Amino acid sequence: MKHKIYHIVATDEKNGIGKNGKLPWHLPGDLKFFQRTTTETQNLDKMNMVIMGRTTWESIPEKHRPLRGRVNVVLSRNPDYKAQGAVVFGSLEDAITSADENIETIYIIGGASIYKNSIDNANLTGLYITKIHKTFDCDAFYPNIPSYFSTITQLGNGEDENISYEFLLFER
Repeated sequence: MKHKIYHIVATDEKNGIGKNGKLPWHLPGDLKFFQRTTTETQNLDKMNMVIMGRTTWESIPEKHRPLRGRVNVVLSRNPDYKAQGAVVFGSLEDAITSADENIETIYIIGGASIYKNSIDNANLTGLYITKIHKTFDCDAFYPNIPSYFSTITQLGNGEDENISYEFLLFER
């Protein structure tokens, strides 16, 4: 079964996505967009899957783990790693292969190494990118967007605490 697979990420003007394992900004409008996009399905009998690295999982406050209404998958090289409420896989390929007919869409939600290692995946359908119109002090970055993601749709925009941003969808 072939699923649509997307990256979903917020980046600053220099493709920064994080600092010390955390988001360097607090944008409630972006968090709502993320939740709605990764939770809503066309078929109400299905759920979406969110795939993340261990560091991203651990950066989510415990009271919000697992992300509700989605199948949570954590990637870890440690075969003994446990993530309560999530399924753990050793590779992105294994995680994607595990998606059955009950999964509608797969969202890769970070972090930097997971994005970098999957940006050139031939099965990647598109990229949901919240482009933040400001630069932050970051130590983790999103990779450059390949030129074959040439169709860009603006899905909306927002502003929180004088920080403006726009929601973009890049497709092949």
